Amino acid sequence: MITQLNSTQILALAVLSWLVVFILGYVIRKYAAERKVKVAETKAREIHQTAVKEAENIRREATLEAKDLLYRTRTEFEKETKETRVQLSTLEKRLMQKEENIDRKVDILERKERELQGRERNIGAREKRLETKDSELNSLIEEEKQRLQKVSGLTAEAARKILLERMENEARLEAAAMIRRVEDEAKESADKKAREVISLAIQRCAADHTIESTVSVVSLPNDEMKGRIIGREGRNIRALEIATGVDVIVDDTPEAVTLSGFDLVKREVARISLERLITDGRIHPARIEEVVAKVKQEMEANIREEGKRAAFDTKVHRLHPEEVKLLGRLKYRTSFGQNVLQHSKEVAYILSLMASELGMDFTLARRVGLLHDLGKAVDHEVEGTHAKIGSELAKKYGESETVINAIAAHHQDVEPRSLLAVLVQAADAVSATRPGARRETLESYVKRLEKLESIADSFKGVEKAYAIQAGREVRVIVQPNKITDAEATVLARDLSKKIEESLEYPGQIKVTVIRETRAIEYAK
Repeated sequence: MITQLNSTQILALAVLSWLVVFILGYVIRKYAAERKVKVAETKAREIHQTAVKEAENIRREATLEAKDLLYRTRTEFEKETKETRVQLSTLEKRLMQKEENIDRKVDILERKERELQGRERNIGAREKRLETKDSELNSLIEEEKQRLQKVSGLTAEAARKILLERMENEARLEAAAMIRRVEDEAKESADKKAREVISLAIQRCAADHTIESTVSVVSLPNDEMKGRIIGREGRNIRALEIATGVDVIVDDTPEAVTLSGFDLVKREVARISLERLITDGRIHPARIEEVVAKVKQEMEANIREEGKRAAFDTKVHRLHPEEVKLLGRLKYRTSFGQNVLQHSKEVAYILSLMASELGMDFTLARRVGLLHDLGKAVDHEVEGTHAKIGSELAKKYGESETVINAIAAHHQDVEPRSLLAVLVQAADAVSATRPGARRETLESYVKRLEKLESIADSFKGVEKAYAIQAGREVRVIVQPNKITDAEATVLARDLSKKIEESLEYPGQIKVTVIRETRAIEYAK
């Protein structure tokens, strides 16, 4: 029982202790909360007071700034107003001055107008007096004319006609004498000048042109082959020259032999024959004669084939076999570097186009164009101009009178008798003078390319220049760190202008400036 009471007491004591602790904690928390509230209220009042003070300061600062802005604005407005008033006063003064000037000019104009009116009145009076004098003079002239007509027995019209006829006859005689004198002087000076021009042209160009048009070069595998071509005591080279009719020149040029001759067909026979002999390796007089004879037969066949092909290409039919052969020979004939057979085909095409546009027989025109230079196939063997030789050949092989006259007259050696004879002259000139028809000599061509590249290299910032497409384009590579894109455009224009000033060339030259920037890195 005592134990049970002790437990009850202990439990009651525990409950009582817990209640005491709870009440004590409640009181402490309430006190702490009230204190926190008081502290918060105190802080709030402080913050409110601080905010009120800051707002007051801001209001004061804003008021000061507004007053300052108002003062500055008023000052600037007064300044601008003052300047405007000054400008207005200046303009007012200028206007007043202009008005005064205008008034003065009006006074001057009125004064001049009064003077002009006075002059007009004076001129009117003078004109009246002059008219009176003119009428008096006219009456006197009429009286004089009547007296002269009575004395001479001629009317005024008849006398004027006689006088004009005499003056016309005298003027014609003087004009005829002057024309004859001018023609004689022009002929003398023209002949003299023409001789000088031709002489200079021959001196400057004859050597280069002769070398280019009369020489072929055959490459050799080695210099030992020169001894085999010459042969013992020169018998091989003599046999080759006799068989072909071409001079064989063996000089110090390494691995090359030169063939010289005016007849291009013979020179071509010699070239092919020598190349075959070199390839075969058997070089002796009998073998040389055998190879040359075989090449000549092949050349005859090739010449006929070329003539037939030219006639087929230009659609010219019913040609004499000898005309076909002569046309084929024109393939191995050049004129100022232009192949004569190709030139004849071009003239045939051009002439047929002209004839068709004029409503003429274009078939006959093609025939005239193809045959107009036929005489060049044999002009080195027959005396006379190629036009005369060609007309004689055409007559020999049964061509019509129109074709014969057109061939003879295409260089104005004889009087043209048909419109085709005139048109062939124009077609011949068009084909011969078109750009690229007549090539330059190798030396002048190389010099022109070198000059073109040197002109490009003379500009600053150019790294390398290349002349390409036979000198019709120059490509310039510039240094990207020295030339910008805009400067590259300027460089192209300046280079083209300098080429126009410094160089003579056919057609046009394209200038391309290339600016390239490369960034290179290596991944390791």
